[in-house]
Amino acid sequence: MADTRRPLSPHLQIYKWQVQMVTSILHRATGIALAVGTLLLLWGLIALASGEAAFAEFKACAGSPLGLVLLFGWSWALFYHLCNGIRHLIQDAGAGYAIPQFVRSSWLSIVVSIVLTVAVWAYVLTGAAA
Repeated sequence: MADTRRPLSPHLQIYKWQVQMVTSILHRATGIALAVGTLLLLWGLIALASGEAAFAEFKACAGSPLGLVLLFGWSWALFYHLCNGIRHLIQDAGAGYAIPQFVRSSWLSIVVSIVLTVAVWAYVLTGAAA
């Protein structure tokens, strides 16, 4: 029989959420989102190669409100994964391991990814990309 007096391993209800924890989870989640979203973009490339009718169907789906939300989310995932990946590369080089630097770089990756996403979508939606 198991010894029930031993301490239990901490779990998510015990841990205090910190930005470092959130960025680690988000990095993994955005990696998965990028893989799935890339399949949707692949559909667009195949539709483009398949002809005008197939591409018109893709544009209708991608231009719908749900399609725009998915594209916006995919682009944020791309920028966040990029910014956080650069942060990890800097840490792999041996810099930024002090707690204040670690917290600052975590917040920086979140803020920069949001700014980049908004800038790209502002550029796209104003028609400057056309």
